[in-house]
Amino acid sequence: MVSLQFITHQTDRYTYFESALMALEGGCKWIQLRMKEAPYEEVEAVALQLKPLCKEKEAILLLDDHVELAKKLEVDGVHLGKKDMPIDQARQLLGEAFIIGGTANTFEDVVQHYRAGADYLGIGPFRFTTTKKNLSPVLGLEGYAAILSQMKEANIELPVVAIGGITCEDIPAILETGVNGIALSGTILRAEDPAAETRKILNMKCIIK
Repeated sequence: MVSLQFITHQTDRYTYFESALMALEGGCKWIQLRMKEAPYEEVEAVALQLKPLCKEKEAILLLDDHVELAKKLEVDGVHLGKKDMPIDQARQLLGEAFIIGGTANTFEDVVQHYRAGADYLGIGPFRFTTTKKNLSPVLGLEGYAAILSQMKEANIELPVVAIGGITCEDIPAILETGVNGIALSGTILRAEDPAAETRKILNMKCIIK
């Protein structure tokens, strides 16, 4: 499991493609192409641009939500939110070769995704974030610790990626809770040099590549 995931976001300065490109240039090995408001054709066009670049950089490329498109383009997998296609249904369509991640906010979500066959969990939000609408209740460090403890008790072994409003300063403490990775978007894109910021994060002693 890659310890840093980048989730694409469009800003006043950067397109979805440019945001992914800078994360790749900074050494990120896991890109989630998230384009919630964009039409299907636009998502496909950006995914087609990104696929060879991710392959060249030996990085994983996941699509947010678009299961059929992921299969058509043969990217590495998908990430599914609570209102997207159910994980077990996506697994039937994609088979075992594709990575399938699921968004979770509670231990009940974790159990549901585990039983459905998820490969990893994106658990959050850590704190309030403006990059996502209809935000679930904020977890904080205590929330991660509690969910991970419940997972251990239930013998549920799935990689956990923390997501939602995370800054560089938060990363060491979040990783100490036992999560396997961190997902970032705004923290990288708000930096003066997003590629350099990505490199800086990957060079932090607490990040294990």
